[in-house]
Amino acid sequence: MGVLIKPLVTEKFSSMNEHGKYGFIVDKAANKVQIKQEVEKMYGVTVESVNTMIQPGKTKSRFTKSRIIEGSTPSYKKAVVKIADGDIIDFYSGI
Repeated sequence: MGVLIKPLVTEKFSSMNEHGKYGFIVDKAANKVQIKQEVEKMYGVTVESVNTMIQPGKTKSRFTKSRIIEGSTPSYKKAVVKIADGDIIDFYSGI
């Protein structure tokens, strides 16, 4: 499995795209240098900076007829990548 798992296409990150910032869900063991190299290789852009954060999983509970089912969503690592002015990453080109 590669360093980049999938791009984050949310309303918040879509508004950040105008400023040259893109979001990705990445492998938990990946560091900033690996993320920078992978984005530059896959999308052919120049990366200026990478910020990473680990999102903790959220607890979820559901009430059924017989009992309460409790669990949690998995935690994941996300990266915010700032690219050079003039470069663009188009996630929708393959559709």
